[in-house]
Amino acid sequence: MSSPPLLRFTTVTGYFRQDDPATDPDTFDYVKSNFGLMEKHYDEDLGVEEIDSQWRRFDAHIQRLNANETKKLKVLFLGRHGEGVHNVAERKYGTKKWDEYWSLQDGDENGSWVDARLTEQGRGQAKVAHGAWEQQIEAGIPSPESYYVSPLNRCLETAQITFQGLAIPGTDPFRPTIKELLRETMGEHTCDRRSTASEIAEEYPEYQFEAGFSEEDKLWDPKVRESNEHRNDRLRCLLNDIFAHDESTYISLTAHSGAITSILEVLGHRRFPLATGAVIPVLVLVEKGTPSQSESQ
Repeated sequence: MSSPPLLRFTTVTGYFRQDDPATDPDTFDYVKSNFGLMEKHYDEDLGVEEIDSQWRRFDAHIQRLNANETKKLKVLFLGRHGEGVHNVAERKYGTKKWDEYWSLQDGDENGSWVDARLTEQGRGQAKVAHGAWEQQIEAGIPSPESYYVSPLNRCLETAQITFQGLAIPGTDPFRPTIKELLRETMGEHTCDRRSTASEIAEEYPEYQFEAGFSEEDKLWDPKVRESNEHRNDRLRCLLNDIFAHDESTYISLTAHSGAITSILEVLGHRRFPLATGAVIPVLVLVEKGTPSQSESQ
């Protein structure tokens, strides 16, 4: 198979409150703010006042702009998994002891955090996201046309709770595509070592694996922790792959704090840390680029 074409992708600002420097990530509530969509009129709104939903106006605006053949706009809905047992353990031991010792262990007397699972609170956060999507569907949000998810269990379950059974196409049954590169920072921390493909398939039989997904975890290294720069490169490759092969305009990705941090950085979006279970939409301009342009992104 030939490599996907090299693309350039950048955040388009002015549509969502999260890309506004005045919005404080620590106090922002995506549920109460229509996922951050700004209330505004667009240039072509003249004569279409009958569109009474901000989301429907936004969608009409994006579809008009996407008539361009060389540039395409995509909307990414980036969702962070709910609280996992490893999050609880890090709070219990403190980040320093967690990084230096406990994250390297398989667990403690309270249980295992290998391929960490959701806590009950984490499942509750995913249910909040489900309810938030229900509200936005009623408000006219464009449905995701594609769903991608990290292979780590906390994301697999978060995505299922969030999207299964919503009144939009593609969610009953919910069949996202599992993408190996969408995972959390790799190496050393056992919470970030994934289960085998067979174990994942047994627990989530409706889910689809991307082509070439290996049975064993070939990326996790018990002795080497992935650098932020390498993680950025990995997520850049993931986005290039998705944008090169997926014609969808609206795309959902359920991932991790580190992965989403890298996606935002690669897209040129301001830093916007997400609480567990939270969602951030990003409007992205995708253009065909030369190798030198793409490598400089």
